[in-house]
Amino acid sequence: MSLEIEATDVIKIILQFCKENSLTDSFAAIQKECQVSLNTVDSLEGFVADINAGRWDAVLPAVAQLKLPRATLEDLYEQVVLEMVELREIDTARTILRQTAVFARMKLDEPDRFLRLEHLCGRTYFDIREVYGATPKDKRRAQVAHAVSQEVSTVPPSRLMALIGQALKWQQAQGLLPAGTAFDLFRGQAQGTRDEIERFPTQLDRTLKFGKKSHPEIARFTPDGTSLITGSVDGFIEVWDVVSGRLRKDLQFQADEQFMMHDTAVIALAVSRDSELLASGSQDGKIKVWKIKTGQCLRRFESAHSQGVTSVAFSRDGSHVLSASYDGLARVHGLKSGKMLKEFRGHTSYVNHAIYSPDGTQVITGSSDSTVRVWDGKTCDCIASFRPPQALAGGERAVLDVHLHPHNVDHLIVCTRSSTVFLMTLQGQVVKSLQSGKREGGDFVGSWVSPRGDWIYCLGEDAILYCFGSAAGKLEHLLQVADKGPIGLAQHPHRNLVATWADEGVLKLWKA
Repeated sequence: MSLEIEATDVIKIILQFCKENSLTDSFAAIQKECQVSLNTVDSLEGFVADINAGRWDAVLPAVAQLKLPRATLEDLYEQVVLEMVELREIDTARTILRQTAVFARMKLDEPDRFLRLEHLCGRTYFDIREVYGATPKDKRRAQVAHAVSQEVSTVPPSRLMALIGQALKWQQAQGLLPAGTAFDLFRGQAQGTRDEIERFPTQLDRTLKFGKKSHPEIARFTPDGTSLITGSVDGFIEVWDVVSGRLRKDLQFQADEQFMMHDTAVIALAVSRDSELLASGSQDGKIKVWKIKTGQCLRRFESAHSQGVTSVAFSRDGSHVLSASYDGLARVHGLKSGKMLKEFRGHTSYVNHAIYSPDGTQVITGSSDSTVRVWDGKTCDCIASFRPPQALAGGERAVLDVHLHPHNVDHLIVCTRSSTVFLMTLQGQVVKSLQSGKREGGDFVGSWVSPRGDWIYCLGEDAILYCFGSAAGKLEHLLQVADKGPIGLAQHPHRNLVATWADEGVLKLWKA
């Protein structure tokens, strides 16, 4: 990228871009990194030389962009007015004196100092010794230049590149800018950013092939949208590039064929919000936490559960892992301590899914005992328990998964092993029921909600992807995604891209 504009302008462009796009965290981080905010000039030596030479036509526009201490600004502007009076540029001196914020404050707080300058502008003569006193003009300029130089700095090209990199990395972590995409900083545009309109998938994008005996049991996109991570029935965990559909060989451990793995089938995966950590759960009840970039196992929970781990989820700060299991329990594990910290006990059958509430204070679980339970995250007390309507579900049916609605923190998408998925409140009230219309052979095996909540996707045991419009609650589209043996689905965090996988040994990516 060619930097053909001033360094200060580049920083302003970055900061303005962050402001306009509500990237407050990125904006604050860049400001902190700059240390002096926008107090930068392209050449400190040139800036000081302009002050010492009295080139005020160049100095004042630059100073207007800086944040200087009040005393320093007053000394500088006072020197400018005095020199304008000396040159008999009285009109200019009076304009500066009467129309700048610096002198407006001085008039209120230091009226004697302000009136002296007004008086000098009204004189018909100029006495250099009376005006400058014992400090010559050149020395006064030097004093002002020194004071200003202590408040500003230059920005080396390496720092600019670091700031730009930090801003883009933050956007990637939030799913606002996919890694590897071309970004025009000066136009504020990027290729392949978040899809503006959510649409249901209609066509095959690409296929990831696995062996018949190594089919994927679980798959999750990383929050930054760059990778798809799969866990297989043979215990292997693999990281795939979403764009190319190939294994990521830029990860050295995969290039060396040293994969992350478990001794038994991997049936649960979760990625931390910053896309740095991966939690995996296996059929034998173990949980491992990995560093994705290196493949290093950072923590092992050898006895996380007595039976298979059905789901895992990171807390918002990434310090805890929430898990659910076939043993009927949900638990919280501490990454620092390596111990089980909390246990949610009360379900009478498998706990198929467990998630945190948006603020992290509650835990929500779905079970094969046909109930959804809401738990206090601190006391582990069950504060609500409800069942999706049995008549609509066709009797008591297992709750397979629960998802938070992206734009209503009090609403849940509850998928049961039936042909109906429910939009419910955290108190158990049904807001909407969405039905496939298929009486037999079409029970759902899993569901997902689109990033902005416009679509609810359900995968049927008939290997059909049912696409429901959440606003109208109607079935809008059907898509045959496999021949047989469907297992699960996952939605890309900011694109109209859905992954489905089956025991026939392939994972398919479907695009709008």
